[in-house]
Amino acid sequence: MKRYRRIITLAGCFLLLAGIIRAQEQWPKSLPLRDGSLVKIYELQPESIQGNVLKARAAFSFSGKDEKDPVFGTFWMVAHVETDRDNRMVHIDSVKVPNIKLAPQSDLVNVSYNYLRAKIEADYLKMELETGIPALNLDLPLDALLASLNMNTEEKHLSKGLNTNPPDIIYQSRPSLLVVIDGEPMTQYNKNWGVDVVINTPFTMIKDNDGHFYVYGANHWYEAPSATGPYAYLRVIPSKLKNIQHQVDSAINAEPGYVDAGAAADTLVSSIIVSTKPAELIQSDGAASFAPIPGTDLEYVINSHNDIFRVTSSGQYYVLLSGRWYRSDKLEGNWQYVPADALPAGFAKIPEGSPKDKVLASVAGTPAAREAVLDAQIPQTARVDRKNAQVNVTYDGTPQFEDIPGTHLQYAVNSPTPVIGFQGKYYAIDNGVWFEAGNPTGPWQVCIARPEEVDLIPPTCPVYPVKYVYIYDVSPDWVYMGYTPGYLNAFIFGPTVVYGTGYYYHPWRRHFYYARPWTWGFNMWYDPSAGWTLGFGYGPDWFNWNVVWGGSFWFGGWWGPVVYRPPYMTGNLVHRGMYGRNSYFAREWLFRSENNIYRNRPGVLRREPAERVTTDREGNVYRRNAQGSWDERRDATWKPVNNAQRQNLDRQEQLHDRALVRSQSFQWARGGFRNFLSKRR
Repeated sequence: MKRYRRIITLAGCFLLLAGIIRAQEQWPKSLPLRDGSLVKIYELQPESIQGNVLKARAAFSFSGKDEKDPVFGTFWMVAHVETDRDNRMVHIDSVKVPNIKLAPQSDLVNVSYNYLRAKIEADYLKMELETGIPALNLDLPLDALLASLNMNTEEKHLSKGLNTNPPDIIYQSRPSLLVVIDGEPMTQYNKNWGVDVVINTPFTMIKDNDGHFYVYGANHWYEAPSATGPYAYLRVIPSKLKNIQHQVDSAINAEPGYVDAGAAADTLVSSIIVSTKPAELIQSDGAASFAPIPGTDLEYVINSHNDIFRVTSSGQYYVLLSGRWYRSDKLEGNWQYVPADALPAGFAKIPEGSPKDKVLASVAGTPAAREAVLDAQIPQTARVDRKNAQVNVTYDGTPQFEDIPGTHLQYAVNSPTPVIGFQGKYYAIDNGVWFEAGNPTGPWQVCIARPEEVDLIPPTCPVYPVKYVYIYDVSPDWVYMGYTPGYLNAFIFGPTVVYGTGYYYHPWRRHFYYARPWTWGFNMWYDPSAGWTLGFGYGPDWFNWNVVWGGSFWFGGWWGPVVYRPPYMTGNLVHRGMYGRNSYFAREWLFRSENNIYRNRPGVLRREPAERVTTDREGNVYRRNAQGSWDERRDATWKPVNNAQRQNLDRQEQLHDRALVRSQSFQWARGGFRNFLSKRR
């Protein structure tokens, strides 16, 4: 009975959330004009977005002061926008209206129609729209924008030459956890803890005075004779380790958005597997058990949190890791890369709403894959204060630079901040902001034009992600910048998106340790609502956060520059049916929202319809009537559409509904439902 009550409650939550989201849209928007007439603007329909420029169209109605019957039409606009990927919103800053078209009208004595035609010819309405639309303070749901876009992928956004060679894929048939060390273990003495600490791993790994190594995570300690193992569960915890545990848990609890580390800890004791090279762990709870996916010739491993499949006709296994597919005739090894557009046909037939529908974003040709590719082109934008934005660039010794192959650029190998040299000038990229200087040590000022050769940086270079940070516009006080998910290590690769370049970049190891971006080791998977997230088992209770020892020797938490942290981190999540809305969870989601790295950065500023009226590319105006069918505005009245028009409009409506589902899932994942409820108490 409790189970059914929970299901009913969850369904009610989604319905309530759907109503809240529809209410937020609040179309049409009313725009009073200076002459006393009124324009109602219906839901914007995006056509393309390049950088921070959005092109869209919208249906509108016009009512004169003394006229009862409105005149309908369509206007096209080119808008400069600011995007907020954290909250999945796009804000309209400024607008130009190049064209306006009125719906066909045979009754030429209509006063409003003739009056409006005169206003259009005099550019009066264009000017009113260009002034009035920004004043409406419009925020568009990013997912609705993605569902409406018909955008070709720009060549510069495509990632070429990514590495598809498999890492060391390890299969285990019991609950295990992969602990990755960035090369051979490096230790440093921590005077607060009284032990040596392995600094080139994000895990809490220490070496005590007895020469033994200890790993802490999820309220458990494990002990081994060497850093690489083998590790055994430690049942009796010495007081020294309890003190370290308290400090680590306190650092986790101080991170915004996390639940108490102790309350979130696993009750499960895991097998610890250590790797000093790129590796991935796939596992099942006991021998792999399979269940069929209806409508396909696929089976999936039901007692695993990994995406492991078997094709019944061939008996071959497929696994999805960091957005890349690998195939083998056995789970224990011999994995080979398979392009996303060369998968067996059954993968594209996985039903939305099924337990494995989240992999559809990594299957070429599916709507989920197309949406993921579109999403990877949408930038997070911000206005950067030219006078007050600052950066602190440090080096381990004298600045050292190496050539970037295929370019005339060099990059600093001994700095945690990406620094690029070009023709006697230096460029630093710090948390999505470009700076420039005449010397590698500064002084630095906000950059207004990045070198064009940045687009040529190959993925074999560790500073490759900086090519996805753009400068869009410049004013005397501000520089408009933005970055696409490539800066966060998520790339368009052919018809899908992947995480990481696939290359292993050797870290800087001298007096200081500076890490580089990683692809493997954490079972990164793509969620249509939240983006890239850590796989099962990797909650924040397994990592160190914001711990700094010995100056800048070790940064703590996710190794390397903070930008390379995955945008979302979830702990022990059981995901079912993203599109089917029947998600359930093994325990509380643990989120760190880092999708917008401009958030709280000094010197940076960022910022269902009651009547469904829409328009096509030719400017014809349509509405959905009370019977659920479509009418077209012709001759000052609404008339039924033909079958071909209805099919196109129905498809457009399906895309709109799909966007609503994505928005619901995103708001739910972000804890939005609880926030909405708290605001209404």
